[in-house]
Amino acid sequence: MLTIHARGTAAYDGALETLERRGEADLERVEPAVRAILTDVRERGDEAVIELTQRFEGRNLQRIMLDPVDWRRDADQVPARTRAILAAAADRIRAYHEHQRDTGFFYEEDGVLLGMRVSALRSVGVYAPGGKARYPSTVLMSAIPAAVAGVPRIVLASPNPTPEVLAAAKLSGVTDVVDAGGAQAIAALAWGTAQVPRVDKIVGPGNIYVACAKKLVYGVVDIDQIAGPSEILVVADDGADPRVVAADLLSQAEHDEDAYALLVTLGREMAEAVVAAVAEQIADLPRRAIAEVSLRRNGACFVAGDFAEAARVADRLAPEHLALAVREPESLLSNIGAAGAAFLGYHTPEAAGDYAAGPSHVLPTGGAARFGSPLGVYDFLVRTSLIRYDRAALDRQGDLLEELARLEGLEGHARAVRVRR
Repeated sequence: MLTIHARGTAAYDGALETLERRGEADLERVEPAVRAILTDVRERGDEAVIELTQRFEGRNLQRIMLDPVDWRRDADQVPARTRAILAAAADRIRAYHEHQRDTGFFYEEDGVLLGMRVSALRSVGVYAPGGKARYPSTVLMSAIPAAVAGVPRIVLASPNPTPEVLAAAKLSGVTDVVDAGGAQAIAALAWGTAQVPRVDKIVGPGNIYVACAKKLVYGVVDIDQIAGPSEILVVADDGADPRVVAADLLSQAEHDEDAYALLVTLGREMAEAVVAAVAEQIADLPRRAIAEVSLRRNGACFVAGDFAEAARVADRLAPEHLALAVREPESLLSNIGAAGAAFLGYHTPEAAGDYAAGPSHVLPTGGAARFGSPLGVYDFLVRTSLIRYDRAALDRQGDLLEELARLEGLEGHARAVRVRR
C-alpha cells in the first residue's frame, strides 16, 4: 500500500516534487458552485440557509441558531465519563494556551511614547465538520484559544451537532451555536443573517467546499487558513518499532480518502517492515476502506539513506504532523525548519496532539507550514500601534519628518508637521 521510493531514482525525485504541490487544492473545480451559495445566502439570509440545508443534507431546520437553554441542556445529556474526558482535555488545552497570552508593550524615548495595544476580536466563528465523523476535539482546539484570548462572542457552526459536540462547546466557552454546515454556514458567519451574527474571523477545518468558501470570504472577514487533507510524515531510524510507525501512519490514513501517510526511513529493511505492519494492522481497522484508499492515493515511503537527507525531505514537504521516531529527535528537528507540530521520540503518538497534549490540532496543511502556524491565542488578537509625541520631541524630529515627507513629494504631510511646531 505504501509505495517505496529509493534515493537516487527518478521515482524518488518525482514523488517528492508531486508531494510538494499537494497544497494546490483544486478549489477552482467547486468555486462556481460555492460562489452561487455565498451569493444566495448573502442576498436571502436565513431562508437560503434553510433551503440549502434541505438540498444538501435532507434536513428541515426549525431554527438555524439554537436556543442557548436548549443546546446547553442537550450538552448536559452526555454520559458522565464523556463529560469527564472532554473536561480533562479542555483543561490541558487551556493551560497550554494560557502561555500564549500577549499583553503588548510600552516604552518612552526622548519624549516619544511608543507601544502596542493588544485586544481580542469582538466575535469569531468556529467551524466543526459533521460529515464522515464528528469532532468534539476540534471544538475544544478551536474555541478554547479564542476564549483564552478574551473573545466575548464565539459562534460554533456545525451541522446537526451531537450532544458530544455541544458538551465540548459548553466547556470551551462557546456562546452561540449555528446548526448549519458547508459553504452556507461560512456565508452566514461572514455576512450575518437575521439569526446568525456576523463575525470578524472564521477558523476551523472543513471539506473542499468549506475551504473554498473561506478563501472567497477572506477580506469580508479574516480566516485562519485554507485547510486541506490531514497528513503525517514519520521519520524512523533503525531503533523505531515498525508496528508503532505503522499505527501512526494509519492514524492519519483513516481520517479520509485524501489524507497523506508519508514515511522516511534510513534503510529499505525498515521501510519493508513498516509496510508489512501496515498491511497487518489495516486488516481489522474499522475505517479500513477509507485508510486503504488514502494509502493507495497518497501513501509513500522514501528510503533516504541518512539523517541529512531525511531532514531535507521533511523540510521540503513541511508536513502538518511531523513524527520523529529516532534516537535523538531534537537534533534532527534542528535541521528541519518547517512543520505544523513535531512529535519527538519513540513514545509520542500523533494522537496525543490530536486530543489532549495541549497545543491546538488545527495546523497548516499541504506544505503551508512553510509560512503558517498552529491555531493559537495570537489568531484571535488585534494589535494597535500607539504613538504620542510631546512638544519637545516633535521639535527634535520635526526636520526629519518634514524632509522625509518632501522626499516623497507629499507637501501636505510636511505641513501637518510644520503647523504644530
